[in-house]
Amino acid sequence: MEEKKGRVLLGMSGGVDSSVSAIVLKEMGYEVIGATMKLWEDKERKEREGGCCSFSAVNDAKRVCDKLGILHYTLNCEEEFQHHVIDHFVCSYENCKTPNPCIECNRYLKFGVFYQKALELQCDYVATGHYAKIEYAEEYQQYVMKKSEADKKDQTYFLYSIPKEVLPKIIYPLENFKDKEEVRKLAEKYGLNVANKKDSQEVCFIPDNDYVRFIQKTRNSKFKIGNIVLKDGTILGKHKGLIHYTVGQRKGLGVSYPKPLYVTKLDQEKTEVIVGEERELYQTELEAKECNFLLDLDISKPIEVTAKVRYRAKEAKAILTMKNEIAHVVFEEPQRAITAGQSVVFYLGDVVLGGGKII
Repeated sequence: MEEKKGRVLLGMSGGVDSSVSAIVLKEMGYEVIGATMKLWEDKERKEREGGCCSFSAVNDAKRVCDKLGILHYTLNCEEEFQHHVIDHFVCSYENCKTPNPCIECNRYLKFGVFYQKALELQCDYVATGHYAKIEYAEEYQQYVMKKSEADKKDQTYFLYSIPKEVLPKIIYPLENFKDKEEVRKLAEKYGLNVANKKDSQEVCFIPDNDYVRFIQKTRNSKFKIGNIVLKDGTILGKHKGLIHYTVGQRKGLGVSYPKPLYVTKLDQEKTEVIVGEERELYQTELEAKECNFLLDLDISKPIEVTAKVRYRAKEAKAILTMKNEIAHVVFEEPQRAITAGQSVVFYLGDVVLGGGKII
């Protein structure tokens, strides 16, 4: 990372990644201010270790800041989080789409509301504990986002939707770390109590991971039952409500068939769950909307990219064509379980081109 000193507002979740980010920034000579966004509070939930929205998150972040001798603020962002993340999450499932709330949170909260707070505090930069890189690329004559050195932890998939204009003001202090163990060792060296804190694995506002229960409670309603059918319309049984299912799902179908069946489509109009054999999950094309691009490139003509249709998917060669603000993507090889509501993210080598939401 190039030498550029100044004041940095660091997003701190109380976890080891953001805590070590504070150490790295201090070692580099920045004036660091830590801030934790209060996003969500469920009075019924049990306290748990590792969640970015847990009761202990703010206290853990404050303790780290006290130990490192830096200021810490708590920012109340519950209203914005409700609107941009939770409401979007619930509405997506109600419309047979499978959302990714982390992408919305990064776009509107961590690099939206949080960035505005940084400006108010007269900070020069914002920083988070994400595994990604920001650097100036002579090839493109602009700041770009690149994949992390820690390949297995790379989080650029979740970051494609942030405003391009903010890129020059972002620092990812963990950009050159090779793996999580390296991060934990630095935390141990500084005697941080979060050195061995577990990573959060679930959606932060659904600690028991039961999203159906959460949505039913939020909407205070039940969902219509309907038929589980094959592509040709053959009825195999009844489903519990479309909200219980997503493309690629195998477990919990409750129907018998000579071969394993998977959800291949949800038909909201007919209230049907369409199922088929695994080979029916593979597609070579998709369309995406609400696209955001981080590079100033002419994308009016077809462009060769690699693309990911979900976070854990491997990058695959594809041709991207933009038409009327819709991305048309044709893959060299069929991709498994392309799912409406998820994001497709485009790369040029290790540089993030952009992405959009799968239709």
